[in-house]
Amino acid sequence: MKRISPEGCEEQGANIHRLTQIAHENNPCNLRTGKKRKDMWKRYRRAVALAQAVVIITLPFVKIGGESALRFDIPGLRLFFFGTVIWIREFYLFLLALLFLIILVTAVTTVMGRIWCGWLCPQTVLLDLSADAARLFPPGRRSTVQKLVLLPLSAIVSLTLIWYFVPPHETMDRLFSSRIITGFFIVQWLAIYLELAFLGRKFCTTICPYSMLQSGLFDEHTLVIAFDGSRRDTCMGCDKCARVCPVGIDIKDGIRRECIACAECIDACRTMTAMAGVPPFIGYRGRIRRTKTAVLAGLTTATAAVLFTMILLRPDIDFVVSRDAVQPAAGVNSYTYSVQNNTGRPFDLRLGVRGQYDLIGESSIRLSPYSLIHGRVMVRGRGNGGRVVFILDGNDIRMEREVGYL
Repeated sequence: MKRISPEGCEEQGANIHRLTQIAHENNPCNLRTGKKRKDMWKRYRRAVALAQAVVIITLPFVKIGGESALRFDIPGLRLFFFGTVIWIREFYLFLLALLFLIILVTAVTTVMGRIWCGWLCPQTVLLDLSADAARLFPPGRRSTVQKLVLLPLSAIVSLTLIWYFVPPHETMDRLFSSRIITGFFIVQWLAIYLELAFLGRKFCTTICPYSMLQSGLFDEHTLVIAFDGSRRDTCMGCDKCARVCPVGIDIKDGIRRECIACAECIDACRTMTAMAGVPPFIGYRGRIRRTKTAVLAGLTTATAAVLFTMILLRPDIDFVVSRDAVQPAAGVNSYTYSVQNNTGRPFDLRLGVRGQYDLIGESSIRLSPYSLIHGRVMVRGRGNGGRVVFILDGNDIRMEREVGYL
């Protein structure tokens, strides 16, 4: 830390006193205005954090077609996705979704900088909320209070994570009766709490992989929080921006990888400069509207359009038939079929064959919403070998699949 001589301290104190005196002489309301505006970015961030929390916590309770709007069903290896279902066999959709997320993260980071770290990261949100609650108590007890507040917050996070795999009502019913659910809840709760309470911001500044990745995506126009070096000579030197920084850096020393773009330093600087009627020395710097932004936005939009088009264009019913390798008897072939329902509607279907063939086995198929049925039937031919056409129809649906016959 740079040492300041006694003469320098006196000069900085005189500057602050002089600026404050000027503010009161010119506008006695400046001090009140500064207090009103000092937490501008903090209020915005809290509003975004609360909106994010409401969406994440309530989304598992939202049902479309009788199932969760967004949930991965581990036993069925399927993802319920806003009124449709994506099966693990449709892995190409997961790869396309992963590609979309990579492009989206690259675009947002290149243009908006560390907006995720300061505004949306659950770690930042939880630490900020617990710190706000701790400020209601005397300074000497705030650290202990924050750790206590993090206990229920960590439990809520642990429960919410489980809700994206097990429906909320089932989770609560089996929370202390199912060893698997109970075990996951306790382990997650403990891991989240220990990380937040004892590692905290150090995670952001040391081992967070996304923090390291972001530095490689920045360019000279990326939106960052920076100190206006051209006004360094007129800076008050109060160092309030450094004192309020949650990760312990001094923004006046330049852009650092550890910065999470929380804008606490901007609000702190605004508190002092508002009294003097001058703009803050710290603020957002960068240029959003540029060619690279348009290119990245177009690429992200195109990838999202392809992904959602492929999901929407999938048929309501998917029907697959394959011939088994072993023949059960002379002139008889065995076939395995699967029928999957990608919608929230039930279907009553009938399986049949066309031509000089006889179907042996159950032909009626009852499909529940978002279900997958496997079955096996046999076909006896009344002529020479060739191709057998399976027909699945019912509920205004008719599908044909042609398979070989020996």
